[in-house]
Order: sequence, then C-alpha cells, then structure tokens
Amino acid sequence: MKIKLKDGSVREYENALCVYDIAADISEGLARAACCAKIDGKTADLRTVVDRDCELSICTANDEEGLAAIRHTASHVLAEAVKNLFPNAKLAIGPSIDTGFYYDFDHEAFSRDDLDALEAEMKKIVKKGAKLEKFTLPRAEAVAFMEERQEPYKVELIRDLPEDAEISFYRQGEFVDLCAGPHLMSTKGVKAFKLTSSSMAYWRGDSEKARLQRIYGTAYNKKEDLQAHLERMEDAKRRDHNRLGREMELFTTVDVIGQGLPLFTPKGTKMLMKLQRWIEDLEDKEWGYVRTRTPLMAKSDLYKMSGHWDHYKEGMFVLGDEETDKEVFALRPMTCPFQYYVYKNTQKSYRDLPYRMSETSTLFRNEDSGEMHGLTRVRQFTITEGHLVVRPDQMVEEFKGCIALAKYCLTTLGVEEDVTYHLSKWDPENREKYIGDPDVWNETEQHIRDILTELEIPFVEDVGEAAFYGPKVDINAKNVYGKEDTMITIQWDALLAEQFDMYYVDQNGDKIRPYIIHRTSMGCYERTLAWLIEKYAGKFPTWLCPEQVRVLPISEKYESYAAKVLKELRAMDIDAEADNRSEKIGFKIREARLARVPYMLVVGQQEEEQGLVSVRSRFAGDEGQKPLAAFIGQICDEIRTKAIRKEEVQEEAK
Repeated sequence: MKIKLKDGSVREYENALCVYDIAADISEGLARAACCAKIDGKTADLRTVVDRDCELSICTANDEEGLAAIRHTASHVLAEAVKNLFPNAKLAIGPSIDTGFYYDFDHEAFSRDDLDALEAEMKKIVKKGAKLEKFTLPRAEAVAFMEERQEPYKVELIRDLPEDAEISFYRQGEFVDLCAGPHLMSTKGVKAFKLTSSSMAYWRGDSEKARLQRIYGTAYNKKEDLQAHLERMEDAKRRDHNRLGREMELFTTVDVIGQGLPLFTPKGTKMLMKLQRWIEDLEDKEWGYVRTRTPLMAKSDLYKMSGHWDHYKEGMFVLGDEETDKEVFALRPMTCPFQYYVYKNTQKSYRDLPYRMSETSTLFRNEDSGEMHGLTRVRQFTITEGHLVVRPDQMVEEFKGCIALAKYCLTTLGVEEDVTYHLSKWDPENREKYIGDPDVWNETEQHIRDILTELEIPFVEDVGEAAFYGPKVDINAKNVYGKEDTMITIQWDALLAEQFDMYYVDQNGDKIRPYIIHRTSMGCYERTLAWLIEKYAGKFPTWLCPEQVRVLPISEKYESYAAKVLKELRAMDIDAEADNRSEKIGFKIREARLARVPYMLVVGQQEEEQGLVSVRSRFAGDEGQKPLAAFIGQICDEIRTKAIRKEEVQEEAK
C-alpha cells in the first residue's frame, strides 16, 4: 500500500500497520509527539490500522486535532480521578472543546477544594502513565458491561446506537470509559492541565432531564502554553460583559421579572439610544431606507402564512390555545411578515424598487433557560431589522449593499477585524426543515458564494444553518470565552413573496414576484452592547460613552466655574457631569478613571481666571491646560467622527 504524507512524500508498506507504527517508522521523535492522525482528511486514532492507499497526516500538539486529543485524554483522566475520590459519582459525557474539555457527572456540586483535590489525583494518574487500550464490544455486551459497572448514562447512550453497532471503549488501568476516541497512547501525554470551574448542566442539554455537575478544565502540551491560556482566561473574566456591565451599572436582571429579560439602567439606556439614533440616521439619510413601526404580536394566521408557525413555533411565545380560543396570538419573533404588508399597502411599480424598509424591532424568542447568558442570548431583544423588496435584476447589487452597510457599521464600532463570514446553507438531507425546490436553493447559494468571492471576503460554508426560506450570510464573532455568536445576518429570499402574494408591476404592465433581502445592519442591540463591553473592557469610544466628560473642581470655591463649564459642555450635547464632593482632587481623578470616563476637566483658580480647563484623559493621561472652547471643539470632532483613539486600543491590547 502507498501512504502519501503531509509533505507530499510517499511511503510503501507490504502489510497493514497502525498509525502509531507508521509514525515510528518515519521517526522516533514523530512517534513520541504524535497525538492522533488524519486519514484522507478524517481524524483518526493512533491505533487505527491502515490497510489501503491513503493520504496520512500525523497530528501533534501543534495541530488543532492533536491538541483536542490531549484534552480528550485529560477528560478521561479527570473521570478516573472523580471515580477514585467519589466512587458513587455516575459518568455522563466528557468531550474536548475549543478552550479545553469538560466532563459531566451525576453527583452533588463540586467545590473549589474538590477541584484542587481532583487535580492532585489527576497528577498521580498521569505519573503512573497507564497505556490507553482500545477495545470494542457488540451492542448487547456493551450494555451489559456498563450495567455491571452501574453507569446508567453510558447504558442510555449505547442503547441509542444501532443494534448491529460495535461499541468502542478505552481502558487506562482499572478505569474504562465508553468513547469513540481519538486518544493519546498513554496518560503521560497529559502534561499541563488545570481544572477551571464547575457548574450545573442538564443531561443531553434538556432541562426536562437530570441535573448533572459539569467540571471544566483545559490542557496543553507545555506549561508555558497553559499559563498563557490561564492569563487569557483571567483577562476574559475581567472583560466578561455579564460582570462588567453590572459593575458599570449598565444593566441588571431580577429574578421576579425573569431570566433573559434584562433591565437597562440610565447609563446602559443612553448607550443603546446612541446606537439606535446612529443606525436610524445612517439608514434613513444615507442608505435610502424608509422607516416602519409594526405591532409586537399578531394572530397565528400571519405566522402560518409565512411558515414560521410550522418551522419556528417552539421558539415563539404563544398567547392562547388553538383548541379552546377563537383567536390565538403570538409575540413576534421577527418582523418580516409585518413589513410585507407595509409593502403591500400600495401597489408598487418597477420604478419604486428597490423598496428598503427598516425598523428598530423589539422581538421575542422563547430561548431555553440553559442557553441564557447576560445580554448575548435573551428572550426579549431589539434589532436593526430591515427588508428590501427588489426586482430580480437588482438582487445582487442590493445584497452587496447590505454587506457594505454591515461592514461600515463594524468598522465604525472598531470590531471589523474580530468577525468571520459564513455562508449558511440548507441541508438537503433534512428537507422537512425547509421550503422551496432544490434548484432554487442551489442557485441562490451560488449567488451568495459568487458575491463573497467577488468582494474578496474570506468565508466558510455551514450546512444546515440557513433559514427555512433561504440561505444567508452570517457575520459571527466570539465572546471572551471563545463562544461564537451571530452578530449580523443577511438573507436571500426568493420564496416568501409568493406566499404573501407580493408583486410589482413591470414596464409591460405585468405583475412580477419580487425578491426579498432580510438583513440587519448592526444586529441585535443587546448582543452588540455585550460585544462592545468585552471588546473595550468598558473603555468605550468617546461617542458611545454614557458619560463623556467629568468636571472636577479642586475645591468648593470653584464649583461655580465648574457649573459654567458643565453648562457649556451640555449645550454642545456632550454628556458631562460634575463631581462636587468634598474630596481631594486625587481621589476624584481615581474615581473618574475607575468609572472609565474618557475625559476629566480639572478646574481651579488659574483655569477660572483664564477660561481654561486642565485636561486629563483615558488615552494620554495629563494633556495639559487648554482653552475651554478648544477642548469642546476637539471632543465634538471626536464624537462627530466616532473616532477610536489608537492609544486606547493599544492599551487594551496589552
């Protein structure tokens, strides 16, 4: 057999060999470093026997797949440690994830002391260096094997597999776990690890099922890499919007109001208002949108027409019962069918298109309680939602325009480099999830693919992530913990106009079905605010700050001048406050810095006599004395241009 290696070279072998033996034949160093492999592009265990011509890539800790194998093995070491220290704990699942690994157990909550004890036990297990041995059993024997070990969750997993399946296990010493792999050859390969936290989790992510305890950890090949990761995690905790947003008094939540229903304080509300005014002015004055205002709920009939009732009902808040109530309503999870009727209100000709509608829409989605997190996933949210009704010949250019608007918003907010672009496609193997013919789906997906390629935007393709009525571009970003969320969506819809009998009259007087683009320009306000809190660690660009300037009189004698300065600032729509407390000026400066106020204006005798202000900023520290009018001109220009001062970005990068 011929084995083509990653460097393009080819090795020939007469007999079948496992991946590890091939690695050893290449070099002993490679065998020692090997964590797993890729055979014809698919991840494989080092124990996998190669008995045919193929392309083989040996993965080490420097590869994503190799690091995942280290972490997966670490999760098994954790499971063994838990069984050693807490024999009554029941095993659930323990995969590797982007930032490390976790394992779920049926057990009482684990304390930090428990995690420390488990780490110590894991080190003992690693030091023993037991080999990981893979073996398989027929399904019935596998069930009996795990029943004997009194592991009900493993039994359930096995029973969900086909009856003719061969079930794989990995043994390390006396510990055995149900697992498909891949794994390291021995526990000695788990060289640097840390258990980071524990939390509650539902079995199989279902809130109706058992409550488990999840232990999170991470593992690396080198202690230095682990330390760097832990430092990143500390920075993530410092930036976590859920903590920082509350600390800065931007938002809060209250149990009696409900999960996923945040309350915005005056500071947070001011930031949302600034974003909303910016977006509405941008769309209406510069991008040719008309603004609509539509109801927060509608009869079920509307959602049945759009297809949402059949495809999205579980995610909606339904008011009433179809069997007992004359009319059933639902809070809207989207605005599109409402805006279609705005379009249909008057007959449109081909000259009226494109017809670009936008709305600051409050939407409601019945998210699972286990999915809630701060502002990133909530049950009520507000979105910069728009729908463009266009002629088919306008579709490509208008779609490009929606991408351009999204990119402009991202650039203005200073986050364009933090996003990835995704072509979200339908899944032809799951036809019941979608409407429309395969030819329409393939054609529209190709249009989007061509647009992204022409615009030289790197993108990945995600099967099964399309809306039920059309493919889309999802612009995604990761939070400080590495979890990816969709920030902006632009959808191609060639189907729903038919269902709502939408048309325009062409130059020949014929009625023609338009196409529709569903899009957001900035996305969800709540999620965007969470993103910005974490991006800037609360040190927002000046134009977005709820408090842009704080005036600090040195003593009570200068409060009248401070009041004059404050009045002139506010007259120019600058968000300013004065700190008139009987505190030393050093204390006031520290308080303003802790509040992340961009500018502090210190005023005393000299400033009052000469009409000056002593400027201190978040960006450059002491900027010296300036005429008040000059400072106002400077900050107004900074606010107008929505500038992001580079000193701040560089400081945050550190």
